[in-house]
Amino acid sequence: MTCLRLILGDQLNVRHSWLREVRGDVLYVLMEVRSETDYVCHHAQKVLAVFAAMRGFAQALAQAGHRVEYVRIGDARNRQDFAANLDWLIATFGITRLERMQADEWRLERLLVAAFDRCGLPQAVVSAEHFLLERAELINRFQKKVPRMEFFYRQMRRRYQILLEPDGEPLGGRWNYDGENREKWPGDPPAPDWPWQKHDLRALWQEIVDAGVQTMGEPAAAAFAWPLSRREATTWLADFVVRRLPHFGRFQDAMSMRSQTLFHAGLSFALNTKMLHPREVIAAAVTAFANGDVSLAACEGFVRQILGWREFIRGIYWARMPAYGSLNTLDARRPLPAWFWTGDTKLACLRAAIGQSLESGYAHHIQRLMLTGNFALLAGCHPDAVDRWYLGIYVDAFEWVQLPNTRGMSQFADGGIVGSKPYAGSAAYIHRQSDYCNGCHYRHALRHGERACPFNSLYWHFHVRHEPLLGRNPRLGMTYRSWLKMAADERAATLAQAEHYLAQLDAL
Repeated sequence: MTCLRLILGDQLNVRHSWLREVRGDVLYVLMEVRSETDYVCHHAQKVLAVFAAMRGFAQALAQAGHRVEYVRIGDARNRQDFAANLDWLIATFGITRLERMQADEWRLERLLVAAFDRCGLPQAVVSAEHFLLERAELINRFQKKVPRMEFFYRQMRRRYQILLEPDGEPLGGRWNYDGENREKWPGDPPAPDWPWQKHDLRALWQEIVDAGVQTMGEPAAAAFAWPLSRREATTWLADFVVRRLPHFGRFQDAMSMRSQTLFHAGLSFALNTKMLHPREVIAAAVTAFANGDVSLAACEGFVRQILGWREFIRGIYWARMPAYGSLNTLDARRPLPAWFWTGDTKLACLRAAIGQSLESGYAHHIQRLMLTGNFALLAGCHPDAVDRWYLGIYVDAFEWVQLPNTRGMSQFADGGIVGSKPYAGSAAYIHRQSDYCNGCHYRHALRHGERACPFNSLYWHFHVRHEPLLGRNPRLGMTYRSWLKMAADERAATLAQAEHYLAQLDAL
């Protein structure tokens, strides 16, 4: 009698209840398979990070006394598919029972349901024991009507007693300090480097190449930087709380040529692969506030992302899939510009954001939302293409968190389920929040003309072409009033400039 317990590459939780007891009748299985590397083109560092973290996790299980079977990408037995691999694993090890944790991605959950059912063995599916709300509760709460994020966040604060007065009201008298967290970074205080690692993954990279996996971006295999174990992830967390959290809130919306990371945490890969638990991350920030090391505004701004936004996005995903993944309310049809895969554009902000994404598999949330996402929205790029790009290029991108952020918040393809208005911005926003406009080929103050910033004319073109849908949105009233106040010839020139740019997106 042997039970096979399947662990996926984003289920590397050493504190899971499965692992509290060493049992000789349980075989833990981890697989590197082409079906997971190939469904989109992933960043080389994403594939490396997941595989290296999986291998380290499997080794730690074995050292703790658990039985482990690890199927490598180049293993001759590997049929490169979960279902096909289960066949020979069952036969080889005399498996009589199958168990797994819930998969976080809808695609993979459906695949594993079918694969386990096909085997015809007794089975069980358990919680991944990671999120603050279980999936069934989320689906029940989000299926009929999606709550606004702010009210959901307040409910979560009260439920988990985070940053509250004894009477249940928020510390400081306010739930949200977002208005204080939008400063442009002047260069001081200095932005500290992340505690980058120095892993030598060249041998693993060669295995990936030999297996025929196609990737994008730089592998950086000789000195791989991302945390690959719980120990390294907790080091990152401690470093963030001491060196970056004190300034995170003020500058979380800032962007700069002088620092790619500013005061951001860099914890999302470790969180999304479950090397860290959200409760311990929240607790670390709250403890720093309680000790007087960070301000309430800085602490609250960070807690809101983990306790509020992360759980909120997951609720939308699981309550609305699979239909959510095909929504295209704005009927966007254009392909992404070719420079999304090269960074070769005259737009300094996009050259910087895409260039660093290709280099490291990372860009922070404002770069994703208000640079690459904003441009794709204004240009009318197809949300399917935008989804594939975001899911592939970032090391922390798993569909449950990527899809609602991209298709919903960034592209407004869901028509307002995630956000009540599109996150569209002109060059004025980019100039206000960054130093990218300094020295750019384009001029941030110009709407039309040879070197007018494309964000400006595309911004107005977007609102004009979608006026039938967006014109009555109360949050966009000022935008449309400003458009109507422009002189007729100014409006015509702006729209003509946008049409010119839309006809040659690849050349921008």
